[in-house]
Amino acid sequence: MKDKTVLFMRYGLLGLAIVLIAVGLLKREHLEVMQKAVKICLECIGIG
Repeated sequence: MKDKTVLFMRYGLLGLAIVLIAVGLLKREHLEVMQKAVKICLECIGIG
Protein backbone atom coordinates (compact mmCIF):
# COMPACT_ATOMS: atom_id res chain seq x y z
CA MET A 1 0.00 0.00 0.00
CA LYS A 2 2.77 2.43 0.92
CA ASP A 3 4.64 1.80 -2.32
CA LYS A 4 1.56 2.63 -4.39
CA THR A 5 1.05 5.88 -2.48
CA VAL A 6 4.67 6.94 -2.97
CA LEU A 7 4.51 6.05 -6.66
CA PHE A 8 1.25 7.97 -7.08
CA MET A 9 2.73 11.02 -5.34
CA ARG A 10 5.87 10.94 -7.51
CA TYR A 11 3.95 10.75 -10.76
CA GLY A 12 1.40 13.27 -9.53
CA LEU A 13 4.10 15.82 -8.71
CA LEU A 14 5.89 15.12 -11.98
CA GLY A 15 2.66 15.68 -13.89
CA LEU A 16 1.93 18.88 -11.97
CA ALA A 17 5.45 20.17 -12.67
CA ILE A 18 5.05 19.49 -16.38
CA VAL A 19 1.68 21.27 -16.46
CA LEU A 20 3.06 24.32 -14.62
CA ILE A 21 6.09 24.51 -16.91
CA ALA A 22 3.80 24.35 -19.95
CA VAL A 23 1.58 27.12 -18.55
CA GLY A 24 4.63 29.31 -17.92
CA LEU A 25 5.88 28.74 -21.45
CA LEU A 26 2.48 29.52 -22.95
CA LYS A 27 2.32 32.77 -20.97
CA ARG A 28 5.87 33.55 -22.17
CA GLU A 29 7.12 33.99 -18.60
CA HIS A 30 10.56 32.73 -19.57
CA LEU A 31 11.16 35.89 -21.59
CA GLU A 32 10.38 38.12 -18.61
CA VAL A 33 12.70 36.11 -16.38
CA MET A 34 15.49 36.41 -18.95
CA GLN A 35 15.02 40.19 -19.21
CA LYS A 36 15.23 40.55 -15.43
CA ALA A 37 18.32 38.35 -15.29
CA VAL A 38 20.08 40.42 -17.94
CA LYS A 39 19.18 43.64 -16.14
CA ILE A 40 20.53 42.33 -12.84
CA CYS A 41 23.70 41.08 -14.52
CA LEU A 42 24.32 44.42 -16.21
CA GLU A 43 23.80 46.25 -12.91
CA CYS A 44 26.38 43.99 -11.25
CA ILE A 45 29.12 44.96 -13.68
CA GLY A 46 28.09 48.61 -13.60
CA ILE A 47 26.79 49.01 -17.14
CA GLY A 48 23.04 49.15 -16.45
